[in-house]
Amino acid sequence: MFRRVYLDNSATTAIDPEVLDEMMPYLTDEFGNASSIHHFGQVTRSAVDTARHQVAGMLNARPNEIVFTSGGTESNNLAIRGLIEANGKHGNHIIISAIEHPAVKNVVEDLEERDFRATYLPVYEDGVVSLNDVEAAITEDTILISVMAANNEIGTLQPIAEIGRLVRNLRESGQKIWFHTDAVQAAGKMRLDVEVIGCDLLSISGHKIHAPKGIGALYIRRGVRLHPQNIGGRQERERRGGTEPVAQIVALGKACEIAERELGTAPEHLKALRDALEGRIGEMIADITFNGSREHRLPNISNISFHGVEGEGVLINLDMQGIAVSTGSACSSGSLEPSPVIRALCGNEDVARSAIRFSLGRLNTAADIDRVLEVLPSAVENLRRLSPNHKYAAK
Repeated sequence: MFRRVYLDNSATTAIDPEVLDEMMPYLTDEFGNASSIHHFGQVTRSAVDTARHQVAGMLNARPNEIVFTSGGTESNNLAIRGLIEANGKHGNHIIISAIEHPAVKNVVEDLEERDFRATYLPVYEDGVVSLNDVEAAITEDTILISVMAANNEIGTLQPIAEIGRLVRNLRESGQKIWFHTDAVQAAGKMRLDVEVIGCDLLSISGHKIHAPKGIGALYIRRGVRLHPQNIGGRQERERRGGTEPVAQIVALGKACEIAERELGTAPEHLKALRDALEGRIGEMIADITFNGSREHRLPNISNISFHGVEGEGVLINLDMQGIAVSTGSACSSGSLEPSPVIRALCGNEDVARSAIRFSLGRLNTAADIDRVLEVLPSAVENLRRLSPNHKYAAK
């Protein structure tokens, strides 16, 4: 039986044992509704309050600026729709990057059908938004800028602190404008300080940082008005109705505490593994392209195009040998179209179709990298020989 290796941590992560231990009592004995005023409710209310402080601690935010959601998609929807619906009278123009996650891009496309205008910023070959492009796109009707902290497919870091500073300056001059960042992939791999970033809204998701699926959070800077998207209860200061999922909230809080605790060592561990993987692949496999900036990116993501093969073929071949990777965002899985993120970098469909994302987590080891390198070169070579359109194809 072969040894299984998981290198798809950008899609989801395993639950940390510490996180599981922390949440288990709230799946069994401590089952009270956190909105109830009796003892059972007060126990769970205290746990929710503790988790809120833990999430706020990771972001250098105030606890009352944290709203719990079902995950990154809901956080992004609440941030964008909520901001627009509460403040739409101040403008009808939205700016996002061309490589935003569908949980941002699709929301903005929907708003375009409701008489809002959108500008999609290019990212060029390095996969990074230009601050000059951001500044040039702003008009007096611009109400919201939403640019992700780090891309989920290529890991490139965006100039969010500079954008935050730009927005603050505009607001000081009288313009009603806000800044949201989707930090779902960045959380746990880089420091996220909302005061340094200067954002008004920031989204995170639990299952990207070793908490369970179905829980996330939205940072809402004090004074920012949002129209709630979940109507029906007074929970979360009336910003997100619905009975609190206490166990998941506790898990997210613990995961944020661990992420903050390990921020001094985890990124270096991930970077060492990623660099070893890329270095050996560069030596062992010819005719490849590293997608996006190799300098300004998260430490755990490597996106590589293996020319002459379909990325889907590489993925399936590796999976048959126990290795999990991806061809892009899990939220776009099943699409027949090549990655829109890679196409945004180079406009080349062949490069986009041949791309593979390797995304590491803190549970990965050097032995995992060795196992991938045992399998990957022959997988690519065999697929190239089967391709009628590549120079390595069998004659």
